[in-house]
Amino acid sequence: MNIGEIVVVNGRLEGRIATRTIDLPRIGLRKVESMNDRAPVYEILTLNVAKRWVQIGALWQAAMKRTGEVFLAGNIDDPSLPEPLPIALFPNETGGYSIAWRRDTVRSDLGGSGFAGAASFGGQRAPEDLGDGSFGGSTAGANGELTGQGAEGELADDRVPF
Repeated sequence: MNIGEIVVVNGRLEGRIATRTIDLPRIGLRKVESMNDRAPVYEILTLNVAKRWVQIGALWQAAMKRTGEVFLAGNIDDPSLPEPLPIALFPNETGGYSIAWRRDTVRSDLGGSGFAGAASFGGQRAPEDLGDGSFGGSTAGANGELTGQGAEGELADDRVPF
C-alpha cells in the first residue's frame, strides 16, 4: 500500500508520508557518506514541532530476489510512535520514489525465507526461537494475589544482585 512519495526539489529528495495515524507532511532523505558496507544509504529526516530537522529513520539498499529490482528498505521510528513503521521505497519515473508500507516479514521474492526475522533490516525473532511462546510463569493468582516465589514477603529487589 502506497503511503507517500519522495520527489526531487532543487536537487534534494523531499516528500511526505501519511497513514491513518501518522502525518509527516515534510520529510527529506540525506545521503549517508560512510566506508562501512553496512551503513544505510539514506537517513530519513523530518521537521519537529520546533521546525528543526530530526532523524526518524534510515534506508538500506535491497534487491528483489527473483527480479533483481533495486529498492530501499528501512523503518520510520520515533519515541512518539507506538512501534516502528517499516517502509520500502521504489524508484519512479521522475527520479523520486514511491513509499510503500511493508509488513515486517520478508517475502521470498525480497530475498528472505518468508518468515519474520529473516531480514538483515529488522523483524521479529524466528518462530523456532520463541520457545513455548510465553514470558514465563505467572506470579498472580486467580484473585490477583502474589503466588509462587516471593509470595512470602520477599521483594523482587531482594533477589536482584547489584
